Amino acid sequence: MSNDRPPAIAIEGLSKTFGATRALDDVSFAVAPGTVHALLGENGAGKSTTMKLLSGLIEPDAGTIHVDGRPVRLRSPRDAHRAGIQTAFQELTLVPDLTVLENMTMPYTPVSLFGTRRMRAAGRAVRAHFDRLGLAIDPEALAASLDLAERQKIEIARALFREPRILLLDEPTSALAGGDVAWLGRIVADARRRGVTVLFISHRMQEVREFCDRLTILRNGRHIVTCEVAEITDEAVVEKIIGRSISQTFPPRPAAARAGAEPILELRKLSAGAKLRDVDLDLRPGEIHGIAGLQGMGQIALFRACFGAEPIASGELRVDGRPVHLAAPADALHPSLRIGLLPEERKTEGLFLRLDGSNNATLPTIDRFTRAGLIDRDAEREATLAAFRAVEVDDRAIYMPAGSFSGGNQQKIAIAKWILAESRILLLFDPTRGIDVGTKHQLYQLMRDFAEAGGAVLVHSTEVPELVHLSDRISVLYEGEIVARLEGEAISEIAVMAAALGGADKAAAERREPVH
Repeated sequence: MSNDRPPAIAIEGLSKTFGATRALDDVSFAVAPGTVHALLGENGAGKSTTMKLLSGLIEPDAGTIHVDGRPVRLRSPRDAHRAGIQTAFQELTLVPDLTVLENMTMPYTPVSLFGTRRMRAAGRAVRAHFDRLGLAIDPEALAASLDLAERQKIEIARALFREPRILLLDEPTSALAGGDVAWLGRIVADARRRGVTVLFISHRMQEVREFCDRLTILRNGRHIVTCEVAEITDEAVVEKIIGRSISQTFPPRPAAARAGAEPILELRKLSAGAKLRDVDLDLRPGEIHGIAGLQGMGQIALFRACFGAEPIASGELRVDGRPVHLAAPADALHPSLRIGLLPEERKTEGLFLRLDGSNNATLPTIDRFTRAGLIDRDAEREATLAAFRAVEVDDRAIYMPAGSFSGGNQQKIAIAKWILAESRILLLFDPTRGIDVGTKHQLYQLMRDFAEAGGAVLVHSTEVPELVHLSDRISVLYEGEIVARLEGEAISEIAVMAAALGGADKAAAERREPVH
């Protein structure tokens, strides 16, 4: 490829302000044509703002954007589309009540000369496109019927269906795991071979090294560095992203064994949902217990059942040795139980995006701040501020809508809610999804501190290394059953993945750690 070609994207002096927040401050960098370019930074560093500017969703206050050497003014998504730019967003944009096919063709559904929709021809084109991508998803299925990973893949497939010259991927792997990430790697490699330029936001350095040629780091809305991926170490990337050094990513496990502690939460022959069946599991105070498994192995039903959000088909759930019946999440919030759940989808299950952070954080515990039917706003504000500062959410979240914050900060608000509720048991479903490296470190320490204070954490993550380095014990799900229980030196990425792929001997796994 000729080196004298102009950049596919060149932004110069780009600035954007939202109220008192300067999201971008005189940012300039360029993306070479036909390359995969990573855009890195903490939550709130300006990455998503950059993507929205390039997608035509918002306009800059100052600065210019050039596409293929030509200045462009992107006042709407249609302007971006005409410039050859398509975007797959992390925060999904599919319409739940429409079919996959209808979502794929919006807003360019083909019509005949008489104005009628030509969905049959569109259906054939979409099916052929899915076949090329290796997607086994029915175009006639409702978008609402798909799981999170499938919806994310449809977002990516839709952007590619429009044959872009420039593809913007906003944290496309935050909802993907295992084989799905490998699938995306093949998609990105194929796009590069066809000369498509890819701008790729990710918080996972392994993906950056596997997929990307160059990277740009933003911090506090400013450009820090642009360089070849091969020229910079992971440690240097982290330091430039957060502006400081992190000496240790994962907090050390406690030396004292937890085996002697009586379980705080027990599942006995518990079955729930379409797949989870006959699960025996215990969670002890003072420990982080990891749940590993590929997508769709029953982990969602497991977490929801422990929170009263999924009916238990059979079996028993015990807290402090006593059987409990959770008819609804309100039962899990009872002062004698105090179970908190961070769900898979923060936008639809974890937060009310139009409410401010304070209202979101105190919803489960508003009675604590109510006297004679009136809310003590000063006490509510003081308690909420303490919880937000524990997870380093800006104080402005007290009065600003949760939806006005980045995805990572929304996740932190959702976690702060359960800190404020003084939970004894934290059920964390992929808590670091969409979280930057600095905040990940903080959340790891938060989990460990919570456990050290006597709390118990049940955590699922799509990142196996995260579970391996963070968990005191790991239970691996395969086809709705626990097929391996790992503890101490038995915990390794190889052991977890072997079990997650169905290669573990269940009987041997049970012998390694009998159920208490």
